[in-house]
Amino acid sequence: MTESRIETEQDAIRPLRDDIRFLGGVLGDTIRDHEGPEVFDLIERVRIEAFRVRREEVGRSAVAQILEGVDIAVALPLIRAFSYFVLLANLAEDIQRDRRRAAHEAAGEPPQSSSLAATYRKLDAAALDGAAVADLLADALVSPVITAHPTETRRRTVFDVQTAITELMRRRQRYTETERERAAAESQIRRQVLALWRTALIRLQRLRIQDEIAVGLRYYELTLFDVMPAINAEVRAALRSRWPGVELLPRPILRPGSWIGGDRDGNPYVTAEVVRQAAGQAAGVAFGRYLGELEGLEKSLSQSSRLVPVSSRVAELAAAGYPDPATHADEPYRRALHAIRVRLSATAARALGAIAVDRAAGVSLDTLPGAVTGPQTDAAAVYPTPQSILDDLDAIDASMRAGGDGLLADDRLAALRHAVETFGFHLQGLDMRQNSEVHEQVVAELLAWAGVHQDYPSLSEHERVELLSAELRTRRPLLGPHARLGELAAKELGIVRAARDVVDTLGPEAVPNYIISMCTSVSDMLEAALLLKEGGLLDPGEPDGPPICAVGIVPLFETIEDLGAGAATLAAALEVPVYRDLVAAADMRQEVMLGYSDSNKDGGYLAANWALYRAELDLVEVVRKTGIRLRLFHGRGGTVGRGGGRSYDAILAQPAGAVRGSLRLTEQGEVIAAKYAEPGAAHRNLESLIAGTLESTLLDVEGLGSEAEPSYELMDELAARARAAYARLVHETPGFVEYFRQSTPVAEVGDLNIGSRPASRKPTSSVSDLRAIPWVMSWSQARVMLPGWYGTGTALEEWIGGDEARLATLSDLYRRWPFFRTVLSNLAQVMAKSDLDIAARYAELVEDETLRDTIFGMIRDEHARTIRMHAAITGNDHLLADNPSLAESIHNRFPYLEPLNQMQVELLRRLRAGEDSELVKRGILLTMNGLATALRNSG
Repeated sequence: MTESRIETEQDAIRPLRDDIRFLGGVLGDTIRDHEGPEVFDLIERVRIEAFRVRREEVGRSAVAQILEGVDIAVALPLIRAFSYFVLLANLAEDIQRDRRRAAHEAAGEPPQSSSLAATYRKLDAAALDGAAVADLLADALVSPVITAHPTETRRRTVFDVQTAITELMRRRQRYTETERERAAAESQIRRQVLALWRTALIRLQRLRIQDEIAVGLRYYELTLFDVMPAINAEVRAALRSRWPGVELLPRPILRPGSWIGGDRDGNPYVTAEVVRQAAGQAAGVAFGRYLGELEGLEKSLSQSSRLVPVSSRVAELAAAGYPDPATHADEPYRRALHAIRVRLSATAARALGAIAVDRAAGVSLDTLPGAVTGPQTDAAAVYPTPQSILDDLDAIDASMRAGGDGLLADDRLAALRHAVETFGFHLQGLDMRQNSEVHEQVVAELLAWAGVHQDYPSLSEHERVELLSAELRTRRPLLGPHARLGELAAKELGIVRAARDVVDTLGPEAVPNYIISMCTSVSDMLEAALLLKEGGLLDPGEPDGPPICAVGIVPLFETIEDLGAGAATLAAALEVPVYRDLVAAADMRQEVMLGYSDSNKDGGYLAANWALYRAELDLVEVVRKTGIRLRLFHGRGGTVGRGGGRSYDAILAQPAGAVRGSLRLTEQGEVIAAKYAEPGAAHRNLESLIAGTLESTLLDVEGLGSEAEPSYELMDELAARARAAYARLVHETPGFVEYFRQSTPVAEVGDLNIGSRPASRKPTSSVSDLRAIPWVMSWSQARVMLPGWYGTGTALEEWIGGDEARLATLSDLYRRWPFFRTVLSNLAQVMAKSDLDIAARYAELVEDETLRDTIFGMIRDEHARTIRMHAAITGNDHLLADNPSLAESIHNRFPYLEPLNQMQVELLRRLRAGEDSELVKRGILLTMNGLATALRNSG
């Protein structure tokens, strides 16, 4: 490497290190001023020693020796200090990412991969036929779905302060030439850091589902309201300019979704009232935004009819504006916008009133910014659909352009039109989800009450399908008005009926999907359909007509076995006439969800990833044979062990035909804030989702050609070997669960107030019943990261068997096949965050020495084997050779991780030795919070 190249790289990272040093200094000053010299000096000793550990000047025990026996009253501010060091380092890295992107663009360099600009270049080079593009993008949809079980552990107050510091740091960066303004910005930063230090990091009470709803909705005001519609408009314009004879993307490609308040799988706190609250609050956010924008437009569009002409439609709207004809008499756009605002206020009042049961828990018109209340609103006609208000806004837009005011129309009015088109009245699609076992219990009770069958569970699969098909064809309900049901059935039916009310009020996009967890059979899908029928969301239709369902029935295949059988299950369902008719009534559209978390926990990293790929290949074949229009919903978590990693790379790694212009994917954990809390980050992430979708749909990205089948067979063998290696540890080694519980903070994870959902589906100690989040998060806290790599090294080593030709085969696949490259890249990212020296400290918590040595020995050996195989196949001399920014990030945060991990081990040892004090427990939870923040995708 040349000296100038080294200088360039050093110059590139110098601003980041300067920012980290500045923020660390501000935090240090705050601690010294408010905690005293003793605490500050201890923190400094630990920090300096941690840097010496990173430079390998001292052994790993150096920090542990300082912390051993430290008084808990001193330990708590120490933990908080390093947690905040990490949080501020994250902030500095986010700013650096934007800084580098701006420098890249300013230098006129080619657009970066995963950007839409780079994708457009690839599409231009491919010279695609417009009709083919239109066909492939006919159902275009990219839908990030925010879920309700986050590992995002920051309180909203902490989050808000961090947002303020980020903006102040950007301002400080801009004021490099104005010392007075720079000093003022730095003073404000010091105030915010002090506020941060004085704010408790963790909640005293567990987050309620109502809080989770509010947390999910905050991202709309932060970024999504502005970013999503703008990207939709830009992508539509870019594609239509390339294929001008084709009406591409008649609907916005980006449309958001949520599980928060609709996902009740294992969450007893989701009720009919919660469904109403989730939908009502989301609608309230949308209506409030539109009304506020309309009010702003009224103030700004002051054109006079004496100076500009207006269309007859705008004149009609203006005539219905203010009650007093003299108000803004010669300002037709103001009057027209007021008329629209009155009608929208009436629409909001009706919709919010229809959804809410408890007005105190709901949203009312008088709480919305820009709302018009009073007799005029009471008498106004409501907008029946979002398109009806769009028609009025489009009329204003057309009139302004005809009058020469297109420049004005392109600003706030255009943004509002695009927002209404993107979000409608519902804001986001609220998915419903429940476990198939619950459906079976409820359907059995409904059938027994109606006298249809007294022992439904005793029926064979064939008998169940016949019975359910017959019930789905009849208009007769199973229940009368005086039916008496058990608690579970009454609750489930009440939830579906609440969803029906939401659909009736806000439209079918408000509740677009009903997801069946642990779906294993056709009857699982039909049971959900019968529940939807009984709740009023499925209409059996006329005797000679098809049944119609307002929501899509979505099977979720989760375990490796269920993924393997998923295509056969779907194909069998499509052979059932009533289900086939339901799909036909939905334009042959069928969504299937693939579960990343349970498949990984079931069979390990490599086996799960290949099972997902194989499942998609099989589903694509079902599409070919049946003519359905498949949409895949990827249930990815934040960490690699739950399907995480770069979304763009993950989309390109899908098999040919699996994307076809549309996909949905869950956004979970602390990655939600990392992706959507700041406009620049939100734009980059949403842009990369669309870029990946367009490329995977319109271009040949798999790269295997005629070698596809041999490559698939090779992966079949690798996956089988990896699964066997994983099973030998997790499922077959005696005492593994005991080792897991003692060597990780899994028991304490359940006490961290990060979500409303219980840590386990069932009250058992089985790995299979443990939820994926605590499973993955516990291994992450202990720095083993086991779900993200274990078993892969053995599979690769066994298959290669010392054969250089086989090694060359895998190296060639790594270069040519996005799937295999992404698997190894994600594995490298998670292994780079592992630290087996720290993990050994956690292993010391295991009481049985023989068990400890056996299992940790297996983990240590597989870890080394996997790194060795990765290097051999990729040719990289270290794990992150292809990801220098992540390598720099891990390098920067190592000195903060070390004290948090060492302190967590120390406090776990004390707690388990009987020191059952609230302060010790709080200290453990604080370390977990800090480590989750430091690792950024830990659960």
